[in-house]
Amino acid sequence: MCELLVGLPDVNVDGVGDWPGWLRIAITSRASRPLCPGCAGRVWGHGRVEVELVDLPCFGRRTRLVWSKQRRRCPNPNCGVVTFVESDDRIATERAGMTDRAGRWATFQVGHHGRAVSEVAADLGCDWHTVMDAVNHHGRPLIDDPNRIGKTVAVGLDEVLFCRSGKFKRRCWSTQVVDVARGQLLDIVPGRDAASCCRWFAAQPDEWVDGIVWATLDLSGSYRSVFDTMLPHAIQIADPFHVVKLANFVLDEVRRRVQNETLGHRGRKTDPLYRSRKLMTIAHERLDDESNLKLVGLLEAGDPRGEVRNAWHAKEVVRSIYAIDGPETAVEFVSQLGIDLQDDSCPPEIRRLGRTITKWRQQIAAWHQARFTNGPTEAVNNLIKRVKRVAFGITNWTNYRTRSLLYAGKPDWTILGINPR
Repeated sequence: MCELLVGLPDVNVDGVGDWPGWLRIAITSRASRPLCPGCAGRVWGHGRVEVELVDLPCFGRRTRLVWSKQRRRCPNPNCGVVTFVESDDRIATERAGMTDRAGRWATFQVGHHGRAVSEVAADLGCDWHTVMDAVNHHGRPLIDDPNRIGKTVAVGLDEVLFCRSGKFKRRCWSTQVVDVARGQLLDIVPGRDAASCCRWFAAQPDEWVDGIVWATLDLSGSYRSVFDTMLPHAIQIADPFHVVKLANFVLDEVRRRVQNETLGHRGRKTDPLYRSRKLMTIAHERLDDESNLKLVGLLEAGDPRGEVRNAWHAKEVVRSIYAIDGPETAVEFVSQLGIDLQDDSCPPEIRRLGRTITKWRQQIAAWHQARFTNGPTEAVNNLIKRVKRVAFGITNWTNYRTRSLLYAGKPDWTILGINPR
């Protein structure tokens, strides 16, 4: 019955002690006498050595498993192996600080449930490093599993602030490679430049790369160069959210410039343009009659040359791109819009927006073909930020990548013998 409670194969439970901090379970292995790993000859007993391992809690008590290992000696004087100690990976791997089953449980708690390593360490009654070492050890086969990624038809790239390091808190970034069709984190590479991403795609099988049809991105030149270099066959899609966000940003730039030119100071709560800033960011069709009348009145009072009104109309026209149904019509509309916004009568900020739309016209119009966005990539970023919040910040790259992929990479937990359902 004690062996069933312990749940380990081929062991004898020699005793259970009630210690102040935990239960102490002493075991010995029932394995047959091994042969010498050097000469494959018979070996003799050479005493025992006790190894204390962190184990899963038993009846709500923290537990320590004390494994009395048999030391063996080879009698062959010509053998390079003098002595060795028995081992059994089913109980614990060599030099591990906890049992194999406790390591798998800790990996599932940290990886699947997103718990803090310190919380799991407190449950087991051990230190932080013991748990994190187990998570890295047991999590490596999960994130390196070739079947985890699978066939991918659409990928997206986006960056997240990894940490701030050094005396001057230099910002270190990471780039997430995401399957936007399934919302799965494929991998994390250091930095947000094109070189690291290109190296990652170059390391992937050619068959997998050739199967990618769509590539989503924000208006980032470095990520665009990654897709141009490594995925020239994929159709690039500019994320609609970032396109509309850019139009809103330009509108705000025009409003602040006109505010300073007309009144000579930044916006105050009594200024017409400052009072209209939120109304202008709302979609026009969502404004009721009272709000629309208020917006028109504020623009007439604070925008004598009509520059803010033109910027607001430009923002609404950019939004209307995504109300078009046909891909061919979208390409013509976006191309003509980029030309119209560069007219000499437009404010300089609007002309700059027109140049950007002209540069990205193919990527902006490509959304109408597949309707893929970078939304799943942003969702994965939120999961990674949650891991960082739980950890109160991470500075070790290996720990950061392992925990992020275990939490958002959709690994196959059955490899560890765990059913997450």
